[in-house]
Amino acid sequence: MKRLLMVCVGLLLLGACSSPAPKTELVKPTVKEPEYISGSTAMHKMYVHALAWARDAQPYRLESFLTQDWNGKEGKAGAWRAGFASPVGRGMKPYTWVGSNAPGAGDRGITPSPEDNYVPGNASNHIFDIAFLKVDSDKALATALKHGGDKLMEKDPNQPVLYVLDWYGAKNALVWHVIFGENRGEAKLTVMVNASTGDFVRVEK
Repeated sequence: MKRLLMVCVGLLLLGACSSPAPKTELVKPTVKEPEYISGSTAMHKMYVHALAWARDAQPYRLESFLTQDWNGKEGKAGAWRAGFASPVGRGMKPYTWVGSNAPGAGDRGITPSPEDNYVPGNASNHIFDIAFLKVDSDKALATALKHGGDKLMEKDPNQPVLYVLDWYGAKNALVWHVIFGENRGEAKLTVMVNASTGDFVRVEK
């Protein structure tokens, strides 16, 4: 009887060991939703990284990029690039922010570019205090629409719009260049807007 009991226990244990392992469900990686942000938001995101690179870093340029899923509407973009300079370190370093998932947009998040030499006095790299940026790209677009942009948008609601922020020496002011077109060289219209006051400055093209 005792031997029979031991055989039964052994068979039960053997059955338990040979039972199929529970199936594990494959969890698909979650895809982060695309993000489209204004110029000021993008600038401040990248400025934090620039200050980690150089404590005296100051911006000299900000520009948006078109992506396959976003054409620059609402004053926002799925990709931005900001250039910063360190007067003390005599260096320049661009950063790129990407929130789009579209092909060709690049890696999501903030990516630094290699450092370059900074030459003070170069008009194309004129640094400015970020505090001058009081008017965001969406407000700049609203102003540009009142000076010819609305007509272009009526003809083509999918009209691409680019945004460039830099220092305008002639007026000694920080300005937005609101560009209606796929690039600045072939723009249908470019409107300059004061980035501190929101005032219309002039039509560049």
